[in-house]
Amino acid sequence: MSKFLTASIGRKFVMSLSGLFLMVFIAVHLGLNLLLIFDNSGELFNQGAHFMATNPLIKVMEPILGLGFVIHIVWSFFLEFVNWKARPVKYAQKNMSGASTWASRNMLVLGALVLVFLIIHMINFFVKMKFTGDPLLTEVTINGTHMHNAYALVSATFINSTVLGILHILGGVLLGIHLSHGFWSSFQTLGLNNKNWLQRWKAIGNIYAVLIAVGYAVIPLYFMLGMYK
Repeated sequence: MSKFLTASIGRKFVMSLSGLFLMVFIAVHLGLNLLLIFDNSGELFNQGAHFMATNPLIKVMEPILGLGFVIHIVWSFFLEFVNWKARPVKYAQKNMSGASTWASRNMLVLGALVLVFLIIHMINFFVKMKFTGDPLLTEVTINGTHMHNAYALVSATFINSTVLGILHILGGVLLGIHLSHGFWSSFQTLGLNNKNWLQRWKAIGNIYAVLIAVGYAVIPLYFMLGMYK
């Protein structure tokens, strides 16, 4: 196993597997968050958030998910360091635009920016919902079940803070760009890279990336533009 992880293909395999795991979470998380714009009463989103916070299976998955993020982030910087160490002297600069996409040449930068967005997102929502609390999280009762008013926290954040709204829009766009390369390259690393399937994965990856970017960007816009009224 240690030889596999130290080999180039092994290192890429870990990145691809952790990336695919996180892409599933990103899609599920977006599905839950889109409930914010489908029900102005907030009941649907509050019920979804309450389910995610109390379901035993989700509780088991939370540390696994956290580990997945850590592995993917740390491993990406490790791979960059290994590549840099292997090439201590920079090669002559060449125009690579025809051979690769901008996203593929800047995955580490994109990943770092997405990480900044993730930290901002967690501080404003996850930490408050899970640990510190917030006055907006006053309990509400829906169908006889007591739960935090997560809808009030999220909606008020985007209504009252243009800066946070814009940061989340940019974060969604950057995430989409990052995924536009990460999606298909993950399947390529796993061996699904014959000519026909590689083109299919690229097409599916682009659709997935656009849906993720638009989905995450439209939520803050919905509240910033007053469409919830």
